[in-house]
Amino acid sequence: MTTVRELVESTAAVIGDRTHARWLVEVAVSADRVDDVLDEEVTERMVAHLDAMVGRYRSGEPLQYVLGRWAFRHLDLFVDERVLIPRPETEEVVGVAIEFARAVEGGRTVIDLGTGSGAIGLALATELPIDNTSIWMTDISPDALAVARANLAGIGRPARNVTIIESRWFDALPANLQADVIVSNPPYIALDSPDVDGNVSDYEPEVALYSGPDGLDAIREIIRKAGDFLTANGALVLEIGADQRLATEYLFEEHGYVDCEVRRDAFGHDRIAIGYWPGSAR
Repeated sequence: MTTVRELVESTAAVIGDRTHARWLVEVAVSADRVDDVLDEEVTERMVAHLDAMVGRYRSGEPLQYVLGRWAFRHLDLFVDERVLIPRPETEEVVGVAIEFARAVEGGRTVIDLGTGSGAIGLALATELPIDNTSIWMTDISPDALAVARANLAGIGRPARNVTIIESRWFDALPANLQADVIVSNPPYIALDSPDVDGNVSDYEPEVALYSGPDGLDAIREIIRKAGDFLTANGALVLEIGADQRLATEYLFEEHGYVDCEVRRDAFGHDRIAIGYWPGSAR
C-alpha cells in the first residue's frame, strides 16, 4: 500500500514543487497538516482525488482553485472560479481598514464593497471587537455571494455582526446607512491591459478584474458615491493599481475628500489609497 509520504514524494516529482505537492496531498487525504499523517496508508479514492487535482494544476489552473481554499490573514477561505483569488496586497488593505475602524470610539460600522469571497469583510469581522461592530458586505454577483456566505458560516460568533446583500456598489444599501470606514478591492485593470498573466485572465472572473478603458471606472463610481455613506471624518480605503496614484488622488480631491494619501504595499507599489470625508478638525 502507498503511504502519504510516498504520495508527497511522487507528486513533488511530477509537478516540480514540493510545497505545492504537500498542499495538494493535504487536501486529497483530508489532513490539516500532512506531517501528522505521513506514515498513514492512502485509499484509492484519495489517489484519484489527487490525480484529478494534479491534472488541473498542470493544465495551468491556479493552485488556489485546485485546492479550493486559501489562507487570508487569520482566515482559511473557500475559493473557486466564482471569486477573485485573495492576494497578499489585499491583506495590507485590510490592515489599514482595521487600523481606522479600531480607532473609532464606541460602535463602528464598516462597508466592504465588492466582497467576492468575503475576504476583506470577514477579516474585519474576526479581527475587530465583537461588541459594537457592524460589517456590511456587498457584491453584484450572486455566485460570489454564495462563496462569501459559505465563508461566513465558518467564522463563528463574529458572523452575527455581518450583513451580506446583493448590490452594485452602494445601490441596495439602506439610504441612511453611515459607515466609519468603507473599504474595497474593486476591479482596476484596463480592458486592453497587456500585463495580465494568462492564468489570471483565463480563470479569474472578469467582473472582478477589469474596469473600463483605463481601469478606473469602478474607482470613479465608488469615490463619487462614498461620501453619502461616510460619517464625518470617515475613511474610504481602496486597493488601486500601481500606476493609478495620481488619478486616484485627483478623484478624491475632485469629490471633496481631504488629507488624501496613497500607501505602498510590501512590494513597494502604490497600492492603498485613502480619502477622508470632511468633518471636525483632525
